Amino acid sequence: MEDYFTLRLTEDEIRAISSIGLAHLGDAVYELLVRSWLCAHGRATGRGLHRAAVELVKAPAQARRAERVLPMLTEREQAVFKRGRNAHVNTIPHSASRSDYLKATALECLLGDLYLRGERARISALFEVMMEEDEHAT
Repeated sequence: MEDYFTLRLTEDEIRAISSIGLAHLGDAVYELLVRSWLCAHGRATGRGLHRAAVELVKAPAQARRAERVLPMLTEREQAVFKRGRNAHVNTIPHSASRSDYLKATALECLLGDLYLRGERARISALFEVMMEEDEHAT
């Protein structure tokens, strides 16, 4: 039986996944991190918890967080980020500019890639930087 919490794919297996597929997975990784962060920081309860999560996962918020970590990315991570940014997306939500949406997709693609590589510590380090500004607001 496969353990999908600690899944680790090879380079070839990851390369075979489309950038949209990686972003789809990365979206879930990011959402789980945000929900965990909100609970751990006691930031909201009940309906407020959902609203707070929605605000943090919207494309403009993800794009701002992507900007925070871009200087930290390795060459390989930058390549994955660019792969996600260049993904062919069919629809863009009204709440986001095309630029923000593509940056958010790039960030999600990177998180999906890192997750499939089993690089949980790297994901945590990047997420910590993404949330630094919000951390000080607590």
